[in-house]
This record gives sequence, C-alpha cells and structure tokens, in this order.
Amino acid sequence: MEAVRDKTVVVTGAGGGIGAALARRFAAAGARVVVNDLDAVKAERTAREIGAVAVPGDASTVVPAAREALGGTVDVFCANAGVGTGGGPEAPDAAWELAWDVNVMAHVRAARALLPEWLERGAGRFVSTVSAAGLLTMVGAAPYSVTKHGAYAFAEWLSLTYRHRGVAVHAVCPQGVRTDMLGGTGAAGELVLAPTAIEPAEVADALFAAMAEERFLVLPHPEVATYYAARSADTEHWLGGMNRLQRKLEQAVGRAPEAEGTSR
Repeated sequence: MEAVRDKTVVVTGAGGGIGAALARRFAAAGARVVVNDLDAVKAERTAREIGAVAVPGDASTVVPAAREALGGTVDVFCANAGVGTGGGPEAPDAAWELAWDVNVMAHVRAARALLPEWLERGAGRFVSTVSAAGLLTMVGAAPYSVTKHGAYAFAEWLSLTYRHRGVAVHAVCPQGVRTDMLGGTGAAGELVLAPTAIEPAEVADALFAAMAEERFLVLPHPEVATYYAARSADTEHWLGGMNRLQRKLEQAVGRAPEAEGTSR
C-alpha cells in the first residue's frame, strides 16, 4: 500500500496476535514501526522479526516514547492492546476497572496525546481494535462487552468530529481470531467464536482494504454486518436469540460462567 510507505506507525499490544499481525503488515508495506507491548520480551521478539523498534510498556503512556523512537512524528496509531474480562456484575471492581482502563481509556489517552499534532498538520490515522462485541455483545463477558462498546463509541466520535480535518479513524471489529485471547475465553469462546475463527493476518488484510477505501468500519467477518442490522431492526428478536445462546452456554458448563480474563 503506497500510502503507508515511509509512514511512522505505532501498534500497541503487538507482542502477538492481532497486534503482531498489524505490525508485520505495516512493516511489509514499508512503514517504520514501533512495537509496543506490556511484555518486553514479546515486544522485542516481534520487533526483531520485522525490523521495527520495540517500545515496551503501558499502552496508555506509550506515545511520547514512541514518537521519540520514530524521530518525532507518529502518522498512524493502532490502539490494539486489550483485555478480555468475563463474568457479569459479580466480577470484582478491579476487573471492571482494568477492562475500562485498557479497552477504553488507553485509546482516549493516546488520542489526547496525538490529536494536537495531527490537527496542526491536517493528517493522522487512528486504528481502534474493537471487536464484534462492540457492535453486538459477548455472552458471559459483561466487562468486555461494555468496554468494547465504549471503544467503538469513542472511535465513532473521533471519526465524526475530526474527519474533515484530515484525521482518519478505523474501528476493527472481528469475531473470533486465533490468538491467546481466544484460548482464554473458555466455554463461551468455544461456543460462539471458535467455529468461525480466523487468523490474525486476515484481520490485518481487512484493515488495509478499509484504509485503501478510507472506510471507518472494518469487518473481518462480513456476516457481522447482518447481525448488526438485525440487532437494530428487531431488537427483541435479536435479544431472544442471544438469550438462547446464553442458555446453551449455561447447559454446556453446567452452571453460570465465572469471570475469566486474558490479554490480547
């Protein structure tokens, strides 16, 4: 993709999974990439593999160090780091707070740090790895579903507010992807996500197709568009179908699902 060549790109949560696939895709297209991950070993490994720079640490605070590593400018920021937290209202406050901080506030903090520069020069690109759960929901995982709705809403707000000023925004909303996070979703993931799970590289391909078209919504699983339309057009019918899925989950595990959590 010629538009990416020589651009400076930051990908958070890029030690593996979707983040690593995004970093590889940008590097292959000729971009200069910063690989960020909370796990320094994984960040370094991905960076060595693709000829990038590793800037490990908290995704919420990575912008200044990443900007310095890239020579002073960030053209594309991929807010990909996330946590998958299961359970419902009974999940502890700490689990809810972690999901909110990583899945939503890390995006807000990155945008806060990047927007002044982008608006001044009239160019910038913000990529938010949301999830189909941000458009629909995920059984057995209230903190994840709620915060992914928040991540989608924030990306949507950024797009409608700044697109006329040169800031492009993309919300990436896959269903199941074969990553460590999918492996940690337990029975719910096996029931809902595993049957149609795709490879992380397919998510990166879907993003690049959306960037070429300057399209906000990125659906690596195209069928999500149909589900999203059905949710809006006949909410009661959609909720009934999701409740049947919930009952299948409870039958599969023989009890209400417990809280689970892994990082993307």
